[in-house]
Amino acid sequence: MEEQIVYEDNHLLVINKKVGQLVQGDKTGDESLLDSIKNFIKKRDNKPGNVFLGLVHRIDRPTSGLVIYAKTSKALTRLTQMVKNREIEKTYWAVVAKEMIPQTQRLVHYLQKNEKNNKAIVFTKATQGAKEAILTYHIIKTLDNYLLLEIDLETGRHHQIRAQLSKTGIPIKGDLKYGAPRSNPDGGINLHARKLEFIHPVTKEKIKITAPVPQNDAIWRACED
Repeated sequence: MEEQIVYEDNHLLVINKKVGQLVQGDKTGDESLLDSIKNFIKKRDNKPGNVFLGLVHRIDRPTSGLVIYAKTSKALTRLTQMVKNREIEKTYWAVVAKEMIPQTQRLVHYLQKNEKNNKAIVFTKATQGAKEAILTYHIIKTLDNYLLLEIDLETGRHHQIRAQLSKTGIPIKGDLKYGAPRSNPDGGINLHARKLEFIHPVTKEKIKITAPVPQNDAIWRACED
């Protein structure tokens, strides 16, 4: 657990999540990062009582990268509000098949969550029950068979990046749910929460954090070379 912590102080803790890890408990009953970190802190700091830890935002189980947890209720309240106000800048990396696409593009769609199959339905124009989803991607590296995209989110919708890229004809590598031709060996997808920028909720310092990509994936390693 310790090697996954990329930032920690008295108020918050930022983890570089591995593919397959749950940020918070769900119906599978698998151990979540939330519980793992609580147990880790309890042992490391020799805490006699319960450890307070609050999840500030989520990323999908097959995705890797940065997740913020709050260590105090004050920090949790402030950070949750900052997420709602879009005051936390999130930058993602995604690997897609090499296609003829613009070097940079702003995508605007409307997403509606299908609860039955846990998938986002994508519309190209405003539709009742669908929420506006906006992102901008830039191609930052070209590999033999793939492109590395850097993605800046303007909104935070369910499966937003996965759904919008798929609708644009460039599903994320390994993402069978959204149209990738084959899965990845580890069951994950090549989507990585790469950077976070925000004003610390208590100290008011500017925080900038970058997460290394998964080193067990040759394509990811090539992206960072």
